[in-house]
Amino acid sequence: MTSIDLTAAERAAESAAPAVPADLLDPGFASDNTAGISPAVLGAITDANTGSALPYGGDGVTARLEHVIREEFGSQAQIFPVFTGTGANVVSLQAMLPRWGAAICTRQAHVNTDEGAAPERVGAIKLLARPRPDGRLTPEDVDAELGAQGFVHAAQPLAVTLTQSTEVGTVYSPAQIAAVAERAHAAGLGVHMDGSRISNAAAALGVSLREVTTDVGVDVLSLGGTKNGALAAEAVVVLNPDRVTGLDYIRKFSMQLASKQRFVSAQLLELFGTDLWRRNAEHANAQARRLGERLAQIDGIELSSPAQVNAVFPKMPRHVVAALQSRYLCHVWDEAADGDPIIRLMCSFATSDAQIDELVDHARRASTARLAHGG
Repeated sequence: MTSIDLTAAERAAESAAPAVPADLLDPGFASDNTAGISPAVLGAITDANTGSALPYGGDGVTARLEHVIREEFGSQAQIFPVFTGTGANVVSLQAMLPRWGAAICTRQAHVNTDEGAAPERVGAIKLLARPRPDGRLTPEDVDAELGAQGFVHAAQPLAVTLTQSTEVGTVYSPAQIAAVAERAHAAGLGVHMDGSRISNAAAALGVSLREVTTDVGVDVLSLGGTKNGALAAEAVVVLNPDRVTGLDYIRKFSMQLASKQRFVSAQLLELFGTDLWRRNAEHANAQARRLGERLAQIDGIELSSPAQVNAVFPKMPRHVVAALQSRYLCHVWDEAADGDPIIRLMCSFATSDAQIDELVDHARRASTARLAHGG
């Protein structure tokens, strides 16, 4: 895939916007956020809805979640449930950085492109964005920013933040994470992971959550639940308590502390206290592979990169994109070297075979119709 400039991608999406109002389009492949609540998670909310419980995390459900998280990530692990992924990232980075601190990320990182400047506006955190065509930060990117250390006129690089899986559908291997973490720690930097889709990444790699976090040097994790079947349930997981300060207070003044926290905790407990996180993610990943393989069989359509997780980036002629956008809410993500658009299609725990068949048939009919008329 070519390097993505999200501003350019957004402009392309606007210029290719369908005439059909967005609320009349099928949103099923626009994002994994368009899916509902995983039935087991919904059941966990209902199960927690009995009797009275202490607020603000003093309940028994949260206590069980804390135990599960220590079993999964290590005896030092601490979990702080929050409402949103943006909240988890901003709370994490605020707790890791002094006021003069900055975080190194990729240009495509969600914290840099899709959070309404919340790290800067709410957290007062300078982001040092590195251009990476594959969305993955490297040790060399860390080195490139270290020259500012000790220079009073520059925000100080004191953390790195990795997005797993990345916004361009790639995955960091454990070895790649360990290499970045080793370089960061050697320079005194903490390592944060934006794990809004960490379940998809771990499922794709066939590893445990611990193997791509604690074991390879991640200090603080934003643990994603919403994209994998939860409702407004995310968490900050501190893996190395020495890397954070005042997180309890930061979560509160950042408006991320739930009064009836048992309902947030119950969802995370259902996901991560069982193998539901993996089953949901494996389904989403498998459906993305199936969708990509089916689309690649159509004349004129090819995958700009293999589907590693639950994101598919097919390159297709503009008339096929237009046909899809007349029925589906889907985004033009980039432009290939030959000028054809690359769109993004997302699968979720709820994506069905029938949904895939319908989209593929629609794309095939658009391609066949143009070929039949000599296009």
